[in-house]
Amino acid sequence: MCQGLSSLPSCYLERAKGIKARLGIFLQKSKKTYGSVQASKIDKAKSRPSSEEAKNWRQSLDKMLSHKYGLAAFRAFLCSEYSEENIEFWLACEDYKKIRSSAKRASKAKKIYLEFIETDAPKEINIDYETKDSTKNHLLKPTISSFDEAQSKIYNLMEKDSYPRFLRSEVYLNLTKQTERVASRSDSNKQSET
Repeated sequence: MCQGLSSLPSCYLERAKGIKARLGIFLQKSKKTYGSVQASKIDKAKSRPSSEEAKNWRQSLDKMLSHKYGLAAFRAFLCSEYSEENIEFWLACEDYKKIRSSAKRASKAKKIYLEFIETDAPKEINIDYETKDSTKNHLLKPTISSFDEAQSKIYNLMEKDSYPRFLRSEVYLNLTKQTERVASRSDSNKQSET
């Protein structure tokens, strides 16, 4: 008969946890009220980039990631390509660098390692063995720069692979067209008022 989950190999259980984590967004129920939906629409409109800002994202990945809406658009694109672990890891490293307490830093370092770097981690990033090993050694005594090498590799991967695809994607092209339409509508409204 059924022996339960304990009879399954641990790699299956780890993969199932990873899949559950990735699908977790679909399991959450929305509890927004009409008022909060209206407020979020206003917030989105304020944070939307101008056509010029969206076009400036072509200059560099840094420029795009520094804009709230640019980061959100890039993240949505990576989710659609099932490679959101790269941006999630990069963001986790940015948050990690802000930690000043050594106890909190050690705890966060372990969490990042287990979530992104360890072999068969739920959101395992694609880095070479030497980088994994070097990062693991840095975690014996975590410092602000413990993840710098791995973060740099992931940044370069996104910059050379995901970022150019994003700039050619419908997500980005629609965004630049949408912001142009919004800008032209507001310009025509201003002209009709005068």
